[in-house]
Parts: sequence; C-alpha cells; structure tokens
Amino acid sequence: MPQHSPRELPEGDPFGAHTLPYGVFTTPDAPDRPRIGVRYGAYVLDAAAAAAAHGSAHADLLDRPTLNALMAAGRPTWQAVRAEIRGWLDGPHFHPLEEVTLHLPFEVADYVDFYASEHHASNVGRIFRPGAEPLTPNWKHLPIGYHGRAGTVVVSGTDVVRPQGQRKAPTDDAPSFGPSLRLDIEAEVGFVVGTPAPTNTPVPLADFREHVFGVCLVNDWSARDIQAWEYVPLGPFLGKSFATSVSAWITPLDAFDAARTPAPERTYPLLPYLDDSAAEPGGIDLRIEVTINGETISRPPFSAMYWTAAQQLAHMTVNGASLRTGDLYASGTVSGPEPDQLGCLLELTQGKGPWLADGDVVTLTAWAPGPDGTRVGLGEVTGRIVPARDH
Repeated sequence: MPQHSPRELPEGDPFGAHTLPYGVFTTPDAPDRPRIGVRYGAYVLDAAAAAAAHGSAHADLLDRPTLNALMAAGRPTWQAVRAEIRGWLDGPHFHPLEEVTLHLPFEVADYVDFYASEHHASNVGRIFRPGAEPLTPNWKHLPIGYHGRAGTVVVSGTDVVRPQGQRKAPTDDAPSFGPSLRLDIEAEVGFVVGTPAPTNTPVPLADFREHVFGVCLVNDWSARDIQAWEYVPLGPFLGKSFATSVSAWITPLDAFDAARTPAPERTYPLLPYLDDSAAEPGGIDLRIEVTINGETISRPPFSAMYWTAAQQLAHMTVNGASLRTGDLYASGTVSGPEPDQLGCLLELTQGKGPWLADGDVVTLTAWAPGPDGTRVGLGEVTGRIVPARDH
C-alpha cells in the first residue's frame, strides 16, 4: 500500500524538492500497470494518484505508461506540473523505492551519440593514430556525432549480453568471429527531447530549453575490437548498437539552473548557428563517478566538455532534420584532463586492457550543485555483463 512521505529527508539528500526526477514504475499489486512516478528521497510519488486526488488539470498526462505525452506537452506544462508536484510532497501516494520496479521511462524515438569531450577525443586520437594530430581537422568546428540504434536503449539494471561479431587485430591475417574480447564502458550524459520540431525547422541555441525535457546518465557500452575493424570509413555500427543503458530517472532540465557554467574557451571562431558567446552559460557542472564491482575507477567532470548540449541540438537540426518527442542524444564519453577523470577503459588503460569480464557490474552516478548548497541528483545507471549467447 502507498505510504506517507517522510516530512524531512536526510540532510544532503540529492533527490529533494529541488530535484524531483520523473520515472515509470510498477508495484507488486499492479505489475501490469506502469505509471509515472517522481522520486523524492528514497520514495516514489505515484504522480497519477496524487494528481487525481488533487483534481489536477494534468492528471491525464501523468496517468500514462511512459513520459512521452508529458514531454510532448511543452515547457509551460512541464513547469506547471513541477510546481504542482511540490505541493503534493507532504501527502500520501508514496511507495518505498525499494518496493517498486522501475522501467524505461520514455519511448525512445531516435538516438544520436556525440563526441564532445576534447580530452576524450584527443586521448583516443593518440591511441588510434600515434604520431598524427590527435584531433581531426573538423573537430573544433562542429560537434561530431553519429546516429545510433534506439531499439537497444535499455533501462538501468538490465543485463548486458557480451556482443559477438567480426574482429581483426593488426597482426591477424584474416578476421574472425566471436565474442568481443575488448568490451568497454563510456560514461556519458543524455538529453531527452520533449517538444518536437518539424522537418526543415532548425532549432537555434536560444530554443534549447523549449525542446529538452530532461537529463539522464548514459552508459554507451562499446566493443572496441568490433569497433576498430568496422569503423573505417563510416564510423561506429555493431560495436555500439548492441546496448545503451540509461537511467530510470529523467531529471528536469530546470533543476540544473544553479549548475550552469561557461563552456571552455573556444580555439577557433564558430559559425553563427553554433556561436554561444552571447548565450546563457551552456555547460553543466555535473560530477560523475564510475565504479566497477563497487570500486571507483574514475570521476569525469562534465563541466570540461568542449561542445554543449545546446550546440549539439542546434547542429543535429541545422540541416533540416526533425525532432521527435523521445529523441535521445548523448554527449559522448565524458573525460577530464587528469588521469582519474577518464570516462572509458580505452583511455584508462591506454588501449591495453584489462577490459570488462563476464559478471562485472558497472555503475555510473552523478550530482550537480543545486540552490542554497543542495545537490541535484541523477539516477544511477547500472549494468552487469553476462556471457555471449550461442548463435
């Protein structure tokens, strides 16, 4: 049965009234009825039940099995619903987080992955192209990205099956087929589109807030041996498309107002559609932590990213590509300048391994500075590697 919310959360809880991320959950008594929930500390508010009890005009948007209808409603509605939810936090309709099952919170329309960290791109360039310039000539002029596979985006907690495919080491005479031997992680930050945009309607930097509903952590699992053999000349394909894990919680973009930070200084002048010199600070001060089997291996800082989420959105629509509710785009691997700030094993081990083993559990967590000294939390992303399946 639903329980009353604690009137006071533990001091410093990153999921207080300043955060309020959205998710989708079921309960043991209604396993076939997924509905929208809002995380508050260690509890989940049944948003549909609370909205109905308070006679909210938004009750129908909250009584859905995914967030898509709410996301499509637009920013004025997002703000109104968020304000209403704050008024429901001292009432009933709460479930302990440990007693619910969390689901993929939105139906993913399209998935785009970027390559926005200068530190990551430079490190990878040195590994893959020793003796050459680490960054390609276009890297500081546009946000590089690729279209991924929306159908294999999975919610945190889903096991990741070791992928199989072709791989060929430089010393091999011919390619072979089998399970990936160089399975890796990529610690990333994802942005979820709410308000759509029709074809041939580029989204300018100033309209970023009108279209992006929220933020989540992403682990873009990568089979480096499959990737290395296939990626020339068209880029990632099977080495990436087997699984991408996202958080069960989408933190509203407005929750990060106190964490906005200027992007790093640009090396080259930017074309007008990417020039954010007169825009609001485009970076977000997110502190990410990566653990494998409970041991911290890295703390990548999202504030170090060269390209911002607003620039990425502007670039991926400038050619006339449409936006759909549920589009997900990810930052690319987040890495900083220090050895303990690298967001993947490829960088952490200089391409030598060790790589992920069967049974390894990888968890990403993150927080950002909030108002009045609070912390804004992002839901964790966890995945366990399980052995490849026989074909």
